[in-house]
Amino acid sequence: MDSLLPPIPAKRYFTIGEVGELCGVKPHVLRYWEQEFTQLRPVKRRGNRRYYQRHEVMMIRRIRGLLYDQGFTISGARNKLQELVQTERQLSRLSQNEVDTAEEDFLLDMEEGINTDMDAGPTSLMSALPLPQMTPVQIHEELLQIRALLTI
Repeated sequence: MDSLLPPIPAKRYFTIGEVGELCGVKPHVLRYWEQEFTQLRPVKRRGNRRYYQRHEVMMIRRIRGLLYDQGFTISGARNKLQELVQTERQLSRLSQNEVDTAEEDFLLDMEEGINTDMDAGPTSLMSALPLPQMTPVQIHEELLQIRALLTI
């Protein structure tokens, strides 16, 4: 159903009417969903006017999909949404941990390589680095490109 919805414009804030059009939901339904789903907290300004941010518009589309397309009840959608948010947080933590671990491993490898190979000279340090498989012609072309960059 999301494919039938219009793309979300690159704006910081959206009015309730705009969100209704972007998500295919009437404004009174959006106000009701704010009471049922704690994740929806639009900014309220003058005269209690609601302004939604992009992440809230995406959340509303997700809620709409759970309720209208997948047939969840309000409480079922609320539980499923909490589940999805927790899963996304865990994946985000895992991917950040993988990045941190890869950085640490790289730095340790570099320190070990520099410490152990410093006396052996630059050729042993270079042999520890993985080189791409290239033909002599490709190597020659790359060297010519490097030379051209150095002469600029």
